[in-house]
Amino acid sequence: MTSKQRSYLKGIAMTTEPILQIGKSSLTPELTSAVEEALEARELIKIHVLKNCLDSGNSIAETLAERTHAEVVQVIGKKIVLYRQAKDEKKRKIVLPVK
Repeated sequence: MTSKQRSYLKGIAMTTEPILQIGKSSLTPELTSAVEEALEARELIKIHVLKNCLDSGNSIAETLAERTHAEVVQVIGKKIVLYRQAKDEKKRKIVLPVK
């Protein structure tokens, strides 16, 4: 992903609300499957890491991206933004700028 594409996705993510929260149980298989479903439905998701979670936002973001085959757009404090292009072309909602 180029810096131009990442910047475009950050701009979209600024106006979206977090749809998932990660608490003290941190990364569970249920959370991973929820992220997987959300990425398939929306392509770009924002996740909020609660204060009682012991893991850092960066480590959670990297692990989730690896498990779901997504890309980490940004991690700011306790907010994580992930992107994965929809497999079906008809379901694609976000068109990235050309490289």
